[in-house]
Amino acid sequence: MILPKILLKHSNNQDKINDLLRKELQQAVNDLLEAELTAFLGYDPYARDGWNTGNSRNGAYFRKVDTQFGEIEIQVPRDRNGLFHQHTLPDYKQHADVLENMIIKLYSKGVTTREIADLIEKMYGSHYSPAQVSNISKQMIPKVEAYHKRKLSDKFFCVYLDATYVPLRRETFEREAVYIAIGIKPNGHKEVIDYCIAPNENIEVWTELLQSMKSRGLEQVELFLLDGVVGMKTALAKTYPQAHFQRCLVHVMRNICAKVRVEDREAIMNEFKQIHQQANKAAAVDILHAFYAKWDKSYNHVIRNLKDIEPDLLVFYNYPKQIRASIYSTNMIESFNNVIKRKPKPKAEFPTEQSLDTFIGILAMSYNDRYFNRIHKGFGQVQDTLESYFD
Repeated sequence: MILPKILLKHSNNQDKINDLLRKELQQAVNDLLEAELTAFLGYDPYARDGWNTGNSRNGAYFRKVDTQFGEIEIQVPRDRNGLFHQHTLPDYKQHADVLENMIIKLYSKGVTTREIADLIEKMYGSHYSPAQVSNISKQMIPKVEAYHKRKLSDKFFCVYLDATYVPLRRETFEREAVYIAIGIKPNGHKEVIDYCIAPNENIEVWTELLQSMKSRGLEQVELFLLDGVVGMKTALAKTYPQAHFQRCLVHVMRNICAKVRVEDREAIMNEFKQIHQQANKAAAVDILHAFYAKWDKSYNHVIRNLKDIEPDLLVFYNYPKQIRASIYSTNMIESFNNVIKRKPKPKAEFPTEQSLDTFIGILAMSYNDRYFNRIHKGFGQVQDTLESYFD
């Protein structure tokens, strides 16, 4: 063994010993990482066995990690398909991971990779190229994939469904639909259940998302809240036949205001708001019918459409008054949508669907961590009542 002889030679120089050990440790860790990738791919570098396997080596990204012997530079190898995840180094446990955590947080706020690289260097004096920043953000891809596949709770009291549009580049620059489901459990805990991305909003994608939720363990939902997507009520009945349906009153009010004269909008809006502010359902029905009578002559087509959906307007009154403010509209999910739409602005558009998926996944997991074990307003007071709605 050569190293012990060298260490003995420099036994009186601790700095020299630390430098030697640092270099040995750096080489050992890099060798282990390369061996991990070889085992993952199933063939050695440049071996003929790797031809036409569908995956190959794809360079490396660099990490600087503090050790008891000083800072070492680690080369983490990559595969072309982005499936390899090393286990030699624990995720986010070393000093350098403070910077990597910062990079991921900045990425989740919509800051571009080039801007992140400049900010990190100015703040910490450590240089990361835009490509390295991009590679660090890609470390979240397996976590996002696991999020999409995780086992779900077997029951949610209510589930909010809504779609928002985010810029995404495919063949051309487009705005694509992000389908989002946020739920509140009977104990009041809320979470982003799941989301998916598609070129536009349609009933087929919503049906797939609902079926995916059920296949992953979500068996019972008492109440769904959403706007008026055509065919959605039928899709819900097929997947969750016992669930009830509340149409978002805020969306309904917006639709009404878009179809009436400007000079009537304020009065109509103020009167329609009274519908969800009553003490009970009977009083709300009286207010709604008075609204019909007052405006039917001026806006017959609007009132006719409103009468058609009346069974879905006042369902929230069937539940305890403590939670009604949370279940007559999809405002809660829209606040999450606004975060998604606000934060990507510096990016202008996402280059790939995977980059958009990773971005939203980080936000969704952060949201779930932030609200883990928090009880949504009003739900804690009626938990036993809400539990009684389930088998």
